[in-house]
Formats: sequence, C-alpha cells, structure tokens
Amino acid sequence: MNTKSREHAETLLDLAATGKLSRRALLSNLAAAGLGAVVSASAVNQAIAAGLVQSENASNIREEYDYIIVGAGAAGCALARRLSDGTDASILVLEAGGNDEGVPEIDNPAAWVANIGSERDWNYFYTPTEHVDNRQILLSRGKVLGGSSSTNALVWVRGVPGDYDNWAAQGAAGWDFQSVLPKLKAMEDWQGGETDLRGAGGPIPVMAPAPDSLHPVAKVLIDAGKSWGMPYIEDMNGPSNLGVGPNNFNMRDGVRVSTARGYLRPALDNPNLTVLLRAKTTGLVMEGTACRGVNILVDGEHRTIRAGAEVILCAGAIDTPRLLMLSGIGNADELAEVGISSHTNLPGVGQNLQEHILLGGMIYEAREPIAPPAHNLEGSTFFWKSRPELTAPDLMFVSIQIPYLMPGLAAEYPMPQNPFTISPGLMGVKSRGYIKMLTSRHDGELEIQPNILQEPEDREAMYQGVLLAEELANEPAFREFAVQRSIPPETATTREEKEAFIRRSVTTYFHPVGTAKMGVDEMAVTDPATLKVHGVDGLRIADASVMPSTTSANTHVPSILMGEMAADMIING
Repeated sequence: MNTKSREHAETLLDLAATGKLSRRALLSNLAAAGLGAVVSASAVNQAIAAGLVQSENASNIREEYDYIIVGAGAAGCALARRLSDGTDASILVLEAGGNDEGVPEIDNPAAWVANIGSERDWNYFYTPTEHVDNRQILLSRGKVLGGSSSTNALVWVRGVPGDYDNWAAQGAAGWDFQSVLPKLKAMEDWQGGETDLRGAGGPIPVMAPAPDSLHPVAKVLIDAGKSWGMPYIEDMNGPSNLGVGPNNFNMRDGVRVSTARGYLRPALDNPNLTVLLRAKTTGLVMEGTACRGVNILVDGEHRTIRAGAEVILCAGAIDTPRLLMLSGIGNADELAEVGISSHTNLPGVGQNLQEHILLGGMIYEAREPIAPPAHNLEGSTFFWKSRPELTAPDLMFVSIQIPYLMPGLAAEYPMPQNPFTISPGLMGVKSRGYIKMLTSRHDGELEIQPNILQEPEDREAMYQGVLLAEELANEPAFREFAVQRSIPPETATTREEKEAFIRRSVTTYFHPVGTAKMGVDEMAVTDPATLKVHGVDGLRIADASVMPSTTSANTHVPSILMGEMAADMIING
C-alpha cells in the first residue's frame, strides 16, 4: 500500500472508529478508493465496533468513573489502552482538543510544521529574557487527540541509558535504564525485529530510512559528519548514539502513527473506555486530603465528574502543574498572591522546568534546487559532546530541508536560492525555570519561564555547537553540496558576532519537562514508586512533568514511558 492509499485508509478507519461512518459507508468508501481488498476485515470490524461503543458512551457520560485520565496525549493514550485492556474498571479520558482524523498535517510527516500555530496547538509562549534577546519564544503543544504525538516531528529516540540511571540517582528508585527497558521495548514495533535493546510487536511501528532513501539534505549531514570523524550510527536507539546517522521515526508506509492511532484506536471498542473530546478540565475536586474528581467544561457547560478510584493527570508539563495550582496544590505563598487557597503545600509544583534548546537556524545555499521534502523534513541527526570530558553527548544537530529562521532574522537577511538549514541543539541543559500562575482563572495567563541560556555552561555549549557546524560545513562533502552559508553571513567570524546570533536565533525543541518531578526531596511532587502526588490521595501524574531531569534526546518516547509505567503500577500494584 503506497503512502497516499495508507493515509486514505487510515482516515476512513478513524472516521468509523469515532462513529462518523457506518459499516456500509466505510465499505463503500474503501471499495471506491480501490482499498477493499487491502484493508483487513478485522480492521473494519474493530473500527465499526469502536464507533458504536464510543458513540454510545460519549452520549451517556456518567456522573462517576473509576479512573479519570486528563489528557489524551503521548502518555494518556498509552495509559488508557493498557488500563482498559488490563482491568474491568470504567475509564474516562478527557481531551481538550478535537479529533485527529483526516488531517493531512498530522498524517504526512513532512507537513508536521503546519500544525504549529493551528487549531491543534495550545500556542503557549516562553517569557522573554536578555539571554534570548528579549524575544517571546513559541512553545507549541498538541491540542488534539494524541496531543503532541499527533503534531510533533515523529522523532523516536530514547536518549541514553545514563539519562534513566540519572533519574534513579536523583531519588527515582526503579527508573534506572534496566528497570524501564522492558517498557521501552513493549511500546515499539521496530522494523529490525526484537533485540536486546529493541522491541517488536508493540503498538507503535518504528522505522529508520534506508541510506539510499535519504533526502540529499539528510545525506549531506551524514557524509560531512563521517568525513569529519564521527562514527556512523545505524540505529539511534542502539548501544550508542554518539555519532551521525538516520533517525528513527514512528511511521508506517510514510504515514504517522501517533499514540492516538497506535495505542488508543485499537481499544476504542472496549466497553469500559470512554473518550470525550473538546472537554477541558478546569480543576480538581478536592475533599479533605483527597482528589475525588474533576471539573470540566464541555459544549459550553460546566460539569463535575467524580472518580471512584483515581484521577490521573496526563496533561503535560505545562497544564498538569496549572491544574494542580488551580486546585490549591503548590507553593502556598505564591498561590495566595493570586487568590487561590492552599490545599497541599508542595513548593516543587511548577518548578524545575527544563527545555531542550535549538538554534533556528544556520541557512545555507545549495548548488542545485532542493528536492521535495521527505520524511519529517530532517531524516538524519547526530549526537555529540560539546566538551570531550563529558560522559554522554549533550548536542543534537538536525539538517532541515527547508529554511528555518526566527522572524526577526528573516526580515533582516535576504533568503538565498535553494536554502536549507543546519540547526545545532543542546540536550544537556543546565538552566532551570518555572511556571507561575498570574491569575486564578483556569484560562488565565501563565508565566512560563525556562530561563533559556541562563547558565553560562549552556551558552558555552551552544557556542561550541555553532563552531562544530562551521567545521562540518567546511568538509568536502558539504562544500560540494552547498555554495555558502547565507545566514548568518560567513563574514560573521568573531565570538561576539556568533554569540549575538545565538541570542537572536535560539528557540526550543518544544520539549518541556520536570514541573512536577518525582523524587523524595523537598521539591519532589510525585512518589517515584507510584507516581502519586505527595500528600494527596486519589491523584497520580503520568506525563513529562514528572521527569526529574530531561533526557538527552527528544522527549516523546520517555513521555509514553510514563503512561506505560503508571498502568503497570495500577494494574500490578
């Protein structure tokens, strides 16, 4: 099945699974598209059953469910699937966004950037500081079924074992790499089959492009890296990622497979699972020392739904702490400043915000017209150390098949012919920030401050990243492909000029984590053994906010891990 056929088939199955196509209409549409013989009867039957179940369940929302999951993103979809399959408990999943069905910008990996700023984006912004030239930097977060798993760049990388061992060293016992590896394997269906490190048969298909299928811009990064002296890495989730090579992507036949599609859709015919879309959670129902439910806004109506067992927050590193603080769980003094009464004084709520840094970007002019976009506009990457003495890579570079530049610089510099981008990025960030309530309203403004480049070590690492990019651009393979660097111009040679460019062009990978961290110290919010919120009964968190520190690669996979681990904790105690 080719990519277009796969996209069309998945869209039709999605429509049926959400009750918008009858069996007759589904079969008729599949036949008309010439797909009747290639879509299995079991897939059709499951989609129709799911549509019937979800239509019935969503039209009869109860006053109480055993478990309420807030957020159907990377972690929430994984948790809902495992909990629904593994228990008889009634489960309600609340998603503030709409459906992911039939959206080309979701299905087509090369179109993912069109999700930024769309109706599928929360459109948050980071607070300006001097280290980013006092610019307001966008923070894109998925507001759709699947969350950012439906809108991100599809990069499937775990980081290195030391990332997880570091969590354990910070007090998160049971989260070291060997302990979480079975869950990391269980979530994927790796194209190369099961190995000691890779999983097969999981909900998410994962592939790496063959070398001969790489876009020329992806290939030139690999060729330049190899000639510079980097090892070639065939699998970025293998024993080591210190080197250059093709990336891993969560797609099948050229179509994105998000957690909504891989995890959630196959479970939609489970009668114990209800998914309610466009339902915004506005607060938690607190009674004594316990969380007993949620307040939601759906179809313009405010409703309260109770949880017989637990509420599980999977709303992400921005909205999970927001919901906690709205409900009086956080720093009591700061909450009092905006008129919120304290329920549980947890000063770590909203603190410890960390974000991966990306330079956007260094624009080069290719000698020939750039080929049409492929994969996720990138295709290849490399991980490297900004200083030789580091124990693990802290830099992650991407080559981008289109120009990627901050608006202020785009207005200043003319765009060259045949432009493409090399973007250095910093994974091993030292800067820490916070999220702060500025009002007691559920839809009020937040101060989201990651303190990008606040720490001198981060500034030095990004500077070294720019120097490394320049060295790669002088490799013969790169010079054969590119005429020159146009932005910043190659005449910008001094350290001062380069540091000024970094301040003006730095942005982020959209990877916020850490704002309700697990641990045992005074700033910890969740218990690593259970993911339950300290001092509050009936409330867990399973999303990127509980990570004590960020991983040294994209945060999609470790976010899914939170859902997998939480489900195991609930089912197996």
